Amino acid sequence: MPNPDFDRAMMRRCLELAKQARGYTAPNPMVGAVVVQHGEVVGEGFHPKAGEPHAEVFALRAAGDRAEGATVYVNLEPCNHYGRTPPCSKTLVEAGVSRVVVGMVDPNPKVAGGGIATLEAAGIAVTVGVEAAACQQLNEAFVYRMEHRRPLGILKYAMTLDGKIAATTGHSAWVTTPDSRRVVHEVRAGVDAVIVGGNTVRRDNPQLTSHGAGHNPLRVVMSRSLDLPLEAHLWNVTDVPTLVFTVAGTQPTVQDKLRSHGVEVVELPELTPALAIAHLYGRGCLSVLWECGGTLAARAIADGCVQKVMAFVAPKIIGGAMAPSPVGDLGFAKMTDALQLEQVSWRSVATDLLIEGYLHQPTWKTDAE
Repeated sequence: MPNPDFDRAMMRRCLELAKQARGYTAPNPMVGAVVVQHGEVVGEGFHPKAGEPHAEVFALRAAGDRAEGATVYVNLEPCNHYGRTPPCSKTLVEAGVSRVVVGMVDPNPKVAGGGIATLEAAGIAVTVGVEAAACQQLNEAFVYRMEHRRPLGILKYAMTLDGKIAATTGHSAWVTTPDSRRVVHEVRAGVDAVIVGGNTVRRDNPQLTSHGAGHNPLRVVMSRSLDLPLEAHLWNVTDVPTLVFTVAGTQPTVQDKLRSHGVEVVELPELTPALAIAHLYGRGCLSVLWECGGTLAARAIADGCVQKVMAFVAPKIIGGAMAPSPVGDLGFAKMTDALQLEQVSWRSVATDLLIEGYLHQPTWKTDAE
């Protein structure tokens, strides 16, 4: 008889395994798998990156002959189609497993229940929806990409208690504590691209890396004028790539100079967040982190390119009527027009407060629902 508590524990182990590939799997999801024989874990695996075998394959290899008659746990429905790798549903059938416990149905229309149907047709018992909310949240960017055909957009900013991201002079180092900055580095390690505007490059000369927290995302600069410094951390692409979006025909000499450093320059017919996001979707990005100033942040929100907000609030007051705020003009004239965050959570990070929420309701539901 299935043990619900044991099933949940094994699914949580799948999630732990899946997280080991955080930031490396795009456009694929993060997936972990566990093989259990007579209550003993005999095989584990996770999907390391696109093009590599899926989690079930690694777990079955580790289990060997002990996979026959075993129960396999996997946080995402086994695939049922041929892509760069064979379908995992077929591999599980051939391995002779007796039961498969699935965290969530795959939103990919090429799967979408097909993998489960294949398993059941082969006489394999299937349980679906164990730790479903946690499984959905782990792969929220994958789910969003599948349902909306664009990457999940996350707007991150740090501000003072009076809502300023810098002093009137533009000086902003540092609004928050080192602990908050370490959290940001961890967030960067889990996204596929980080976007800033030209002002951020000019004023802050950022590195936009994970600073050793894991995977380094693609660094993206949006600049209409290409009035950018000739020397900047972002132009060093030895270890981390940089992409610059600009308008077609803008400063060819500057473009050539950037390309000579190894920076990729992409000309868009119009420099908008929507077109930038469409390009990044085509490159396979699952998630994008907006770390830009208020003007670009407002454009990204207006273009529907921000779904999630992470606001770090420091217990400081800087003042200044002209000091910049995290989001520029959205054209709202009344407080009743304000955008409302949903599923809001908050936690302390040292002396700072991190507030998170969604501009659009996420698609997952809890197990109780």
